[in-house]
Amino acid sequence: MQFYHRADAIWVYTPQSQPQIHPRTMKALEHPNIFHVQAASGWIELGNLEEARVELEKIKGRQRQHPDVVEIQWQISARESKWAECVQLAEKVVSKAPLRPVGYIHKAFALHELGQTQEAWDFLFPLAEKFPEEVTIKYNLACYAAQLARLWEAEQWLKLAFTVGKKEELRAMALEDPDLKPLWPKIMDM
Repeated sequence: MQFYHRADAIWVYTPQSQPQIHPRTMKALEHPNIFHVQAASGWIELGNLEEARVELEKIKGRQRQHPDVVEIQWQISARESKWAECVQLAEKVVSKAPLRPVGYIHKAFALHELGQTQEAWDFLFPLAEKFPEEVTIKYNLACYAAQLARLWEAEQWLKLAFTVGKKEELRAMALEDPDLKPLWPKIMDM
């Protein structure tokens, strides 16, 4: 299995299908901006952040504030470990697209990376009920609980993630995730 950094894993396990559009707050990206976002995403996957930025620079006007564009900016900042900037970008995604779980996930993850794990937990916990099918929320809550030394709780969240997501893929990822190291002895039995 290919090893992913947690920021990459969040991208992998967050649904990347058609974005949910909140009818009163945003419209779909206009042509050709959608292609610039797709190209930037491709450059990120290839590890070329500079080319990703070049693609985003081609997007002009109000379209630069579209959640799809801001989410790509988050991906770039996360790969550069600019976590304070990531919190701000995630807040923009949340405000523009409150029905998308990814903005909330990104904000909590950035808080965790800033060493504010309790704040990340407090922010993400109520969203588990709002987005019951979102595996990344459950997985990240397991990580945060483990880092807060709440191992029983971490185990329960990880089991929930296994029931919602692809269990074997998640198990392999969890066995490489340093945030879940306290649970490694138990993960194979879950």
